[in-house]
Amino acid sequence: MSLGTPTDPALDQLAINTIRFLSVDAINKANSGHPGLPLGMADVGYVLWTRFMRFDPTDPAWSARDRFVLSAGHGSMLLYSLLHLTGHDLPLTELKNFRQMHSRTPGHPEYGITPGVETTTGPLGQGLGNAVGIALAARMTDARFASPEFTPAGYRVFGIMGDGCLMEGVSHEAASLAGHLELGKLIWLYDDNGITIDGKTDISFTENVGTRFEGLGWQVLRIDGMDIEAVDAAITAAKADPRPTLIAAKTI
Repeated sequence: MSLGTPTDPALDQLAINTIRFLSVDAINKANSGHPGLPLGMADVGYVLWTRFMRFDPTDPAWSARDRFVLSAGHGSMLLYSLLHLTGHDLPLTELKNFRQMHSRTPGHPEYGITPGVETTTGPLGQGLGNAVGIALAARMTDARFASPEFTPAGYRVFGIMGDGCLMEGVSHEAASLAGHLELGKLIWLYDDNGITIDGKTDISFTENVGTRFEGLGWQVLRIDGMDIEAVDAAITAAKADPRPTLIAAKTI
């Protein structure tokens, strides 16, 4: 299960900084990897995993768990830090072996290697397609088997993506289908930091992402991604809307 809502702001900040620097230390030790997403989205990840996600770290395959997809798979140390700190079978030694041969912490998340990883995400944008597929599978399962007493696929599908994911055509097509089908249990958190590996996004990517998703039938919420109460309020609003939701989290 999720850990519940902490009430101590100092403890919140300590936890968030722990996520950040577990990630940075692992990347530095490996002398390889991408620290930007773990640094910028640590607040978002912390709120999502401790206040909203349903999971059982002792049973990562629990059928009623919420699903989490890291579409921006290059930011994998954010996910590994979250899995480690929430009690999954991913000890500190595995974080120290990040990006090393035969470790359970490969450079991009890989299904079947790391407990708690739902799908392999390497090519940017593909995770969004995978998440739409997971949400659609849940809809189809409920359509066939749900009853007033039992909902076999009541879980939500959460994910984190970046600008690179949104530049890929697969994300447009998958988001269009999700909006058309009103997959309301699909909630995406967008690391809106204005930067890519090539430089600032304004050299190649100037579209209004929020307006595009609104046109595809999504609810769009724009927040300060480093304000944990704003993140909390946005996810709460997303859960209450019948449409899929894009939360554009402005980060540094």
